[in-house]
Amino acid sequence: MSLLSKILRGLRERRPQATPEDRIRVSNLTRNTVLATSMEVADTGAKRNKGLLGRKGLACGEGLWIIPCESIHTFFMQFPIDLVYLDREKRIKKLCGEVRPWRLSACFFAHSVLELPAGTIRKTQTQAGDTLEFSPAALPDDSGAMG
Repeated sequence: MSLLSKILRGLRERRPQATPEDRIRVSNLTRNTVLATSMEVADTGAKRNKGLLGRKGLACGEGLWIIPCESIHTFFMQFPIDLVYLDREKRIKKLCGEVRPWRLSACFFAHSVLELPAGTIRKTQTQAGDTLEFSPAALPDDSGAMG
């Protein structure tokens, strides 16, 4: 069973916690760039509620895919983030760059949202309307460049 199949099955079965092997890579097909090489999936109520709270930051290549989700808050967060709102076909509906703590953001036409390190949208030149692709993340012991 492929990693993507396991993730999708987990969405249906509400698995309690993702493992490092369940991380995904997010590529922007329109711009031929990579938004994340190690994206976690928040697919349960508990994971969606916790989000990135309690973390000191996100490293380059990390992120959190909250599904389903159409709005977020950054109350009690300790660092700014970029937000990418997606529809069901993984097309970008809305972008919010460098959202600071203590803010609200929403896109009522979104099905899910990516939380990424601040500056990712700018660095990858990501724009509304772009199409993203989700694939299994390379494991740390995989050989080859990720880029």
